[in-house]
Parts: sequence; structure tokens; C-alpha cells
Amino acid sequence: MIHHATLETRREDIDDAVAFWALLGFERVEPPGRLAEIAVWVQRAGTQVHLLFNDDPVTPPKGHTAVVADHYDAAIERLHRAGFETRVSTPDWGSPRSFVVSPGGHLVEVMAFPPDG
Repeated sequence: MIHHATLETRREDIDDAVAFWALLGFERVEPPGRLAEIAVWVQRAGTQVHLLFNDDPVTPPKGHTAVVADHYDAAIERLHRAGFETRVSTPDWGSPRSFVVSPGGHLVEVMAFPPDG
């Protein structure tokens, strides 16, 4: 089980990033102790995304974080209403899926269900 992914994020993008992850069902949680000085955390169903403060974040051009949306169509609609453009990808394992760029420039894959495996 993967517990969390860490995405470098400018401090000035944090509020927008938290709002973006909320569209996918994540809620802000408080990092323990000194970690609150270096990052903001969001969580859904035990999985966390740590938004690590960085003045010059690295955003891989193809590397991405993938999330399974509880209600895929509704999640995509929420992203569109919030002004995000999504790019539909091929349903290689039968699952609808799309890519979106989060505030701060990270590529995020949103899928209806994961591949069997």
C-alpha cells in the first residue's frame, strides 16, 4: 500500500492546490509537529498527498499522480466547473480516465477504476 505522494508546491499555490484536491474528495489534514512548517497535507480514505513547500518546484513532464474518483463523471464535471481542462485518455483496461494539470503544474490522472491486478 502506498501511503502518500509528495508534490513540490510553491507556497503561493497552496490554497489553490488544496481546493483542487478537494474537487477529488481530499480534505486538508494537519501534518504532525514540525512537518506543518514545510508542507500541507490532504487526505482521502487513508491516502495522502503532501504538498511540500518549494520556491522552484520540479514538475515531471510525464510523471503523474493517479487517483480513483469515487464518482468519475461527477469529479470530471467538478474540475470543469472549477475551470480545469481535462484530456481524455484511452480506456486501456476499460476504465474511463482523464489527465488534468493541478495548480503548481503537476499532472494528475483521474480514473473511474484501477486496472485489475
